[in-house]
Amino acid sequence: MTELQTQHLSLDEGTLAYDITGEGPLVVLAHGMGDSRHSYRHLAPALVAAGYRVASLDLRGCGDSSLGWSGYSRTDIAGDLVALVRHLSRDPGDRAILMGQSISGGAATIAAATAPDLIAGLVELAPFTRKQSTDVGALLRSKRYRSSGTLLARTLLLGSLPAWMDYLDLAYPTKPADWAAERARIETSMSEPARMKVLQAMAKSSPADAGAKLPQVQCPVLVVEGSLDPDWADPRAEGERIIADLPTGLGELAVIDGAGHYPHAQTPQQLLTLVLPFLTRTLTRTGTDASSDAGTAGA
Repeated sequence: MTELQTQHLSLDEGTLAYDITGEGPLVVLAHGMGDSRHSYRHLAPALVAAGYRVASLDLRGCGDSSLGWSGYSRTDIAGDLVALVRHLSRDPGDRAILMGQSISGGAATIAAATAPDLIAGLVELAPFTRKQSTDVGALLRSKRYRSSGTLLARTLLLGSLPAWMDYLDLAYPTKPADWAAERARIETSMSEPARMKVLQAMAKSSPADAGAKLPQVQCPVLVVEGSLDPDWADPRAEGERIIADLPTGLGELAVIDGAGHYPHAQTPQQLLTLVLPFLTRTLTRTGTDASSDAGTAGA
């Protein structure tokens, strides 16, 4: 595996930090709100080992990327994803896979719809890609769903760090082995008022812009939900709605039993067994075949 390199991409409004390592077809990893590229710390090395060139991005206003951007919508983030893919493309005709979690799932949808010449496929993890509505009946039935909504509302409206940390504990129904250190890292970052303001801005943004682009996506899409994701009363049903809004035959849905809102950090091995075959199929379909390691790793 090649050495990890942190680099910065300068855009008109600021700079984006990203790690880039490995050789092979390009896979860009984008995290959710209130997080950083570090959330892919378990998955990225496995993708590199499978024969991919992997770029893990800090979204605008997050991690080591700069503050002070004019907007934090999915459309804004999609523009950053397209800019990074274009920057990292080595040859004309190169196309990348985008993997986006939560808000970045919606952003990846917009990127694919607006730049089909650059995007070969999408992996959307627990994505907010459609306009949401509250399931009132589920609020009464499901303590997990009710608690998630309450904690996210306190975070959005009050900028409450304790509420955000409690939400993360809920969204990780089982914890990775390094959770104590990771939780402390997130808490330190989000205790910066400017970083919390970014989280609030992202939380206030509607996924309607992404939902409007679903029918325009031209590449294969793998949607992965966690069965215990507290953000939806029925995570599988949310994934099925996304698939239904895509052009017929492009989408597939997988649900990881016991995973919450962060399957890439909580259940990376289960996710890898889903993602590697999808990457091989997708890149073969587009004529950008991965290395033989990628094909055997997904077997």
